[in-house]
Amino acid sequence: MEKQGDTRMDSLIDLLKEASMAYYMGEPFISDREFDKLASIANYKDVGTMGGRIEHMFPMYSLQKVFENEHAEKNPLAEYSGKTIWTPKLDGAAVSLVYCSGQFIKGLTRGDGKKGLDITDNIKNIVPLKYDFEYGRDFPYSQITGEVVAPRSIKNSRNYAAGALNLKDSNEFKERDLTFIAYGIQPANVDTWSEEMKRLNDAGFNTIIDSEWHEFPTDGMVCRIDCQIEFDGWGYTSHHPKAAYALKRIQKGVETRLVDVVWNVGKSGVVAPVGILEPVDIDGAIVSKATLHNMAYINSLNLEIGCRVEVIRSGEIIPRIVRRVY
Repeated sequence: MEKQGDTRMDSLIDLLKEASMAYYMGEPFISDREFDKLASIANYKDVGTMGGRIEHMFPMYSLQKVFENEHAEKNPLAEYSGKTIWTPKLDGAAVSLVYCSGQFIKGLTRGDGKKGLDITDNIKNIVPLKYDFEYGRDFPYSQITGEVVAPRSIKNSRNYAAGALNLKDSNEFKERDLTFIAYGIQPANVDTWSEEMKRLNDAGFNTIIDSEWHEFPTDGMVCRIDCQIEFDGWGYTSHHPKAAYALKRIQKGVETRLVDVVWNVGKSGVVAPVGILEPVDIDGAIVSKATLHNMAYINSLNLEIGCRVEVIRSGEIIPRIVRRVY
């Protein structure tokens, strides 16, 4: 019985590690409340975190995703006749920077889009600490959003970038080969997004429309309306702006066998199922477990012990079963 309990606790800690990394990467799959409850049960501490979770000045939305094979039918901007801008979708760690009267004061990971982790001591080493153009005299604060990326030549470059942001030793961070590339600034102060990017570039920032981005890993393309007023006029969901979307490549999965399902049940009543897999190599990483989220997800895929499944690493991080093969 004790051995079974140890196995369940190990699985819970593995789940928390995956959830923590997913949070750093801006792709949380459990809520802060669930994470905190499970962490309390497992006595788990996220040792990489430099600071607490702090609210973003403006929400960092996700993008609605459209896959290449369905673009013709599901293009959300198909009816729009104005100017749109295509840029690469960088595959790094999303962050926000806060400036006051042009002076850098704070940096946060994307987190859940509402709150992020304080990474000020690290991020300040790779971003401009001051920019000169006049911006928002009536409201001196600005939030610049972008991606911290590592060269595609570095193995698992996305994890490399995300892990670096949460290093406790800033000197170790300085040794990492990282670049910040901006793709947004709020509040908007000029008519078009492309003009906004040019202003940032002139102020010393690398931007998504001017950087030599081909040396960095990408995960598709982003299309957005260029006019700032029209962009905001299209509105937002709780998840994404309606005036932009990501065109994604179809991610090919790897087939393996579902060996078992371990249920981590805490005192709080939160149940976190984890699929135990026949070990398989996915993009250079040996995967033996996959998050199953909840019972509804298991039922939706008709999963059974012993069945063959297709597994991907969502965002090159989180192993996820996407379908039952047979």
